[in-house]
Amino acid sequence: MNKIFNQRYLHLKSIFWVFSLISAFLITSCSNDDEVNEPAPIIYPQENPLDKYYENTGFSTTTNYTASPTSEFGLAFSANVKGKINSILVKIPAVKSNLRVTIWDYDTKAVLRTEVVNVTSANNIITKNISELILEKDKKYMITMNSGDWYKRAKPDNSNATYPVTAGNIKFWEYRWVGTASQVFPTNVDLKYNGGDLSFSFQQTD
Repeated sequence: MNKIFNQRYLHLKSIFWVFSLISAFLITSCSNDDEVNEPAPIIYPQENPLDKYYENTGFSTTTNYTASPTSEFGLAFSANVKGKINSILVKIPAVKSNLRVTIWDYDTKAVLRTEVVNVTSANNIITKNISELILEKDKKYMITMNSGDWYKRAKPDNSNATYPVTAGNIKFWEYRWVGTASQVFPTNVDLKYNGGDLSFSFQQTD
């Protein structure tokens, strides 16, 4: 009787062992399938939209201004996709250790970010990496700098540019300025030129 019982026990134990192996194989296979089927995250390239903006506006002539009256000036923009600003890019015709750059919520006029850029050389692009600033799709923002040193970029015939201007994933809506040394949202709109050069590095996130 014990012999029969032991044989049945060993038989059941063998079945259980085989079943365990099959289960482990199936679990491993499913896990591997999940890993294979899961797409790799997309890393989008960073964009500096300023060159394309100048190309599309036709602003091809340049006049340098140095030590002129201080103003707050820059471009209103939105992103055609959700993304983030990773750095600020500045090029002006003078050395300036404390160039204030502001990113605004266009609608509320609230300051979203204030950065001070050390422009160590004239007529060269200076890049300042910043903690990422998330931009919502189609929401309007503005980036400005406060300076008396700048380039006037305009058309050869000094005619108006047609806005909005699409430059990659960024859409520019207008150029604004106001004469002040204070951090004030610019009130004047001008379609004939851009005061620069001020831009940013944009990266799509989804």
